[in-house]
Amino acid sequence: MQALLSLSRAIDRLNAFVGKYSIWLIFASTFISAANAIVRKAFDTSSNAFLEVQWYLFAWSFLIAAGWTLLNREHVRIDVVNSRLPKKVQVWIDIVGFALFLTPLCITILYLSVPVVIQMYQSGEVSGNPGGLIRWPVWVAIPVGITLLMLQGWSELIKRIAFLRGQGPDPMGKLSDKSAEEELAEALRAEAERKQEQALSAAPAAQR
Repeated sequence: MQALLSLSRAIDRLNAFVGKYSIWLIFASTFISAANAIVRKAFDTSSNAFLEVQWYLFAWSFLIAAGWTLLNREHVRIDVVNSRLPKKVQVWIDIVGFALFLTPLCITILYLSVPVVIQMYQSGEVSGNPGGLIRWPVWVAIPVGITLLMLQGWSELIKRIAFLRGQGPDPMGKLSDKSAEEELAEALRAEAERKQEQALSAAPAAQR
């Protein structure tokens, strides 16, 4: 279980890093949009490339941040019924969802999208708009983003299994300023200290 928890922490760090810096793609898209508007008004000229690169950047920011969104539990949830159920039932619902719905869906999308990306890269397909860009760079965002989402789904699955086994914190508790890996490390440290105290208290009794 500890190896899986280490994997979970690594995935969390990866998506936290990606989510932290994906905001720069939004900034770049906004900057290009503003520059395009200024050039169009000042010099009466523009290009579809400016418009399409904005779409590309937005698509990348939206897709690669999907794993970060799951990490921070920001996806839309229908909690009218789920929130009224016992905690273990909620955890089991998430386990079933991650294992039987999210993972197969991500694998299906990867299976369908990767050949398209390869085909577009080999053919060098270009946008049909005058001055448009090549298509494959934006299509690459699909398998990259879906892979990050699937990995985060596995990380959440590991956390919930660890919680049911009493080896991890509540994965559905209130989020704090601490990262998930910091909270998990603290929980494991507290559990180790508790076991050490039990062993020390049991030692004198065994000697008697």
